[in-house]
Amino acid sequence: MAQWTTRDIPSQQGRRALVTGANSGIGFHAAKELARAGAVVLLACRSAEKGSQAKQRILNEIPSAQLEVLELDLASLASIRRAAAMLVDDRNPLHLLINNAGVLAPPARQLTADGFELQFGTNHLGHFALTGLLLPVLLLAHEARIVTVSSIAHRGGKIRLDDPNWDRGYEPWPAYRQSKLANLLFAFELDRRIREMHEGILSVAVHPGISNTNLFKAGPGQKPSLSSRLVSGLLLPLFGQSDAQGALPTLYGAVSPGVHGGGFYGPDGFKEMRGYPVEVRAEANAYDAMTSLELWQMSEEFTGVRFGGL
Repeated sequence: MAQWTTRDIPSQQGRRALVTGANSGIGFHAAKELARAGAVVLLACRSAEKGSQAKQRILNEIPSAQLEVLELDLASLASIRRAAAMLVDDRNPLHLLINNAGVLAPPARQLTADGFELQFGTNHLGHFALTGLLLPVLLLAHEARIVTVSSIAHRGGKIRLDDPNWDRGYEPWPAYRQSKLANLLFAFELDRRIREMHEGILSVAVHPGISNTNLFKAGPGQKPSLSSRLVSGLLLPLFGQSDAQGALPTLYGAVSPGVHGGGFYGPDGFKEMRGYPVEVRAEANAYDAMTSLELWQMSEEFTGVRFGGL
């Protein structure tokens, strides 16, 4: 089977995409390649300044790129609601939502603006709320896709249903694994709900393997943890790949005609750490229907967002 690359991206003319965390890493390269293929791409970034810088970097390479900067802080429900309301009010169909932005293992426990543990609140709850609020414009599109970026770090993860915000005994990497498992439970549960109610919209999950992104360099505004330094100093050079290569599973999930709802896609190499995109299998607990239902109900309660009709 031929290796899938950016050369296999079909034309995205007439399609509109939103990529969270589009100013760097996986999100930047996904946004750039979608723009190269003709999509109108919304660069959803916590910092409007960094979003504008990313826009200029893409325009320097692709002068014809159609790009918009959307200020979006996934650690703030108020920011998410403002950004989503702008798009819903415009009534322009959204064909592709890539839930990519993330926070990795800050050494000390931090909270979002709404009091959630930062990783659970940003990586999962932020994207849960954003997806639910954007559902009206996704349903306006023909063959829309929702791509949620997880991680091989979901392995060994557990949803602490009794303490998801780590009020007791915060540990950086277990908290990160929980958030990445939550991404999968959300993507698969969303697929189940969509299939019962709507045609023409897919929910899929992807992971980038071990990719050299700025996630490993530091948590937000902090020095990198010892674990992060070990990963970036030892694992990345030996087993990792570039962020451009790591973006391929995200792009594959977003545009490949071979993708199906509820699928999970990642690199084809050793232990899925690097390589070219193929369908992969998550840990068994990512498919647990009872846990996904409990997480969904908790997420609705925490965010106040309900997916109308699902």
